Amino acid sequence: MIQKAFRNYISNFQGFSREIWILTLITFINRAGTMVLPFLSKYLHEDLHFSLSQVGTIMVFFGIGSMLGSWLGGKLSDTIGFYKIMIFSLLVSGLMFFGLRYITSFEGLCIGIFLLMTVADMFRPAMFVSIGAYAKPENRTRALTLVRLAINLGFAAGPALGGLIIMSIGYKGLFWVDGVTCILAILIFWLKVKEKKKSTYLDKEHPGDVLVESVFKDKIYWLFLASTLIVGIMFFQLFTTIPIYHREQFGLTELQTGLLLTLNGVLVFFLEMPIVNYIEKNKKDKLKVIILGCFLMTISLFLMLVNTWAGVLIIMMLFMTFAEMFNFPFSNAFALSRAPKHQQGRYMAIFTMTYSLAHILSAKIGMTIIDNKKYGYQGNWLFMGILGLVGTLIGVYVYYLVKKEKANVKIS
Repeated sequence: MIQKAFRNYISNFQGFSREIWILTLITFINRAGTMVLPFLSKYLHEDLHFSLSQVGTIMVFFGIGSMLGSWLGGKLSDTIGFYKIMIFSLLVSGLMFFGLRYITSFEGLCIGIFLLMTVADMFRPAMFVSIGAYAKPENRTRALTLVRLAINLGFAAGPALGGLIIMSIGYKGLFWVDGVTCILAILIFWLKVKEKKKSTYLDKEHPGDVLVESVFKDKIYWLFLASTLIVGIMFFQLFTTIPIYHREQFGLTELQTGLLLTLNGVLVFFLEMPIVNYIEKNKKDKLKVIILGCFLMTISLFLMLVNTWAGVLIIMMLFMTFAEMFNFPFSNAFALSRAPKHQQGRYMAIFTMTYSLAHILSAKIGMTIIDNKKYGYQGNWLFMGILGLVGTLIGVYVYYLVKKEKANVKIS
């Protein structure tokens, strides 16, 4: 029984090209190596003794750099190719990590982190475009899911390794490890994966590559991004307001909060690929799955209104995790499928920028509402839940517009 279940699970990972597995490996190395990021706020506040206000300002530069990098990475992927952008991004950001450890002034760090994130986040849209080039059309969503698993595993391993490095050689060691892993990842990619001059990606069934001349004229895509932004704002509460709420409302320790986040990671690791595989095999409509994910995430935030029983935090985490598994991989796939030929980079750039913006807005909106004694945490959960309902309705409208678009193509 166990052997059969194991074989069924392993079968979800079959059928990928060699290049996709190498992309997955370097993504894992890169994300596991990005140890500075989870500890950046603590490093700035505790090691360099900046005020919380100064830390907040530096993190704004972090977010703006991330957005600019995403846009540049996508635009340049369309003009000079994703392969060159991926090599440039990881190699140069690796060298920049080495240099960042020597910058200790407030102004210097604002500029340094802005430049670092601009270069580092050029990698993300280029990586998404590379999946479109190296994955078979029938495996594309599963390939995106595989890379997402590598990102999740990397983020799970990174903070633990980072904590050990801090305890042994201090914060400065993180910058060296980050730099080395970036360079190691891109060396593996350069040695093992050959540049593909032209993407084989074409979604013949989708009208996007015929009807849409520019990403800025694609009304359906921008409405989809609005829903994606809302999902991102809700999801990033998990890393901004919710850990603080755990301690202040229920007295949870860092370990208990960590275990709840581990529950999320374990479920995603074991269930996401089988779920995606089942949905793909049964040809379920991707947009319907995306809408379901948004709605489940909305429920998870409304559940936070129950503030007298700590067990609700586990139920909330289950809803949030399944919402993530339904929404994120299929949102990636829809964004890529929407892109016309030779515009995948631009589309994926704006898609990744949406999450960067969501990260900034999630913390700012959540903290501002909570800081207002009139509203507090309950006001934040209510606001986020209502926002989620709006996102779900936008998703339903996008589904209606896509059906109408396909019907018009068939008639013509």
